[in-house]
Amino acid sequence: MRKNFGAKPWSYPQPVLILATYGEDGVPDAMNAAWGGISEANQISMCISEGHKTTQNILARKAFTVSMATAAQVVACDYVGVASGNEVSNKLEKAGFHTTPSQFVDAPLIDELPMALECKLVSYDPESCRLVGEIVNVTADESVLDGDGKIDPDKLEPITFDPIHAAYRKLGEKVGNAFQDGKRLI
Repeated sequence: MRKNFGAKPWSYPQPVLILATYGEDGVPDAMNAAWGGISEANQISMCISEGHKTTQNILARKAFTVSMATAAQVVACDYVGVASGNEVSNKLEKAGFHTTPSQFVDAPLIDELPMALECKLVSYDPESCRLVGEIVNVTADESVLDGDGKIDPDKLEPITFDPIHAAYRKLGEKVGNAFQDGKRLI
């Protein structure tokens, strides 16, 4: 038997995305966004409101990075979501984050978050809060690469947002092979 909950913004998994930008003064800023994901082969879309300092920075600079939040940095990743850049000018410093300029876009990479998408602004709709970015590069620290030079999710330890319990969860173990296991039913 199923239980109905009504219309809710619930899905699993919801990635925890950390958007980073430069302000008009060149100071790095970041925010936590849980409502987002890949929307085209080279695009990411997310829902972020117009009032965020990060949103204003993206609109001004036309660039941002999107790092995958990790289990090792859960406290800092949550902090950049609960503290407002409009009120706290040194959010990244308080979070213990350090940055390096992206080689591809006018935005910072967060050194402590080992995987990021470097993006150019495609569009932003203030009415729906939908932000779309073109992914121009994916970067990963060598510490999260496997023997074949690919990103290893077990080393990365990305976290997801559990909207039902207001919790962060680590991704689990591999349970199958994409684009292969279903062929057994063909």
